[in-house]
Amino acid sequence: MLKSDTFDVLFLIARPAAGKSEIIDYLKRADEAERKRRFHIAAFDELDDFPMLWTWFEEDAILERMGKPRLHTDEQGYFKYDYLWHVLIERLDLEYHKLLRDYPDYHLTRTTIIEFARGREHGGFRAAFPHFSRDTLTRGAILYINVSWEESLRKNRRRFNPQRPDSILEHGLPDEKLERLYKEVDWEAFCAGDSEFVTVKGVRIPYVVFENEDDVTTARGPELGERLEETLARLWTIYARLHS
Repeated sequence: MLKSDTFDVLFLIARPAAGKSEIIDYLKRADEAERKRRFHIAAFDELDDFPMLWTWFEEDAILERMGKPRLHTDEQGYFKYDYLWHVLIERLDLEYHKLLRDYPDYHLTRTTIIEFARGREHGGFRAAFPHFSRDTLTRGAILYINVSWEESLRKNRRRFNPQRPDSILEHGLPDEKLERLYKEVDWEAFCAGDSEFVTVKGVRIPYVVFENEDDVTTARGPELGERLEETLARLWTIYARLHS
């Protein structure tokens, strides 16, 4: 049963540089009342696995300088063990449940946005989503930002600031790493067979696709707001029907 007119959990997923962080930045700048009315998003907490991943990179660099074994990644920056991708998802789930623990009636006033990217090379979205608890999945809806591999590559190159590689809005990957990890994605296979829901661990999760090949996110202007409003209105209709 819905307790408010806003999403509890919004999974924001896509290839790297597709526009996820730009959408979050746009939502942060929006007036709270307008954000709730237009996008069904309350005051929100953002959970992103990139800062977690970057901490591992920094720790491994420190360990190497100390003459100690690297824990998470090899010298080229690839994970030593594929299961570490799933550890990141488990961490996101853990951080979400800390919010529920610490704030009674949390979702009466707040939305959680969970942001991550996954490519087919390390299991894709089909391998990632089962590492969320059923409770998290039950509260969730998915906004998938659709861009081609070529557009992901273009924007990854464009946004990268070598002076701030740890920045949410300015980090990037070398071309060869982006290609290996994210050229192939499994989104279409993940949502195949149902135009409104994906099913994970027996839980039906509403989804919609935000088309961004024409890049309405970089400018963060009215066109982004209009498309986001239309897309999230469709998602809210499915979500509200499921939880009514």
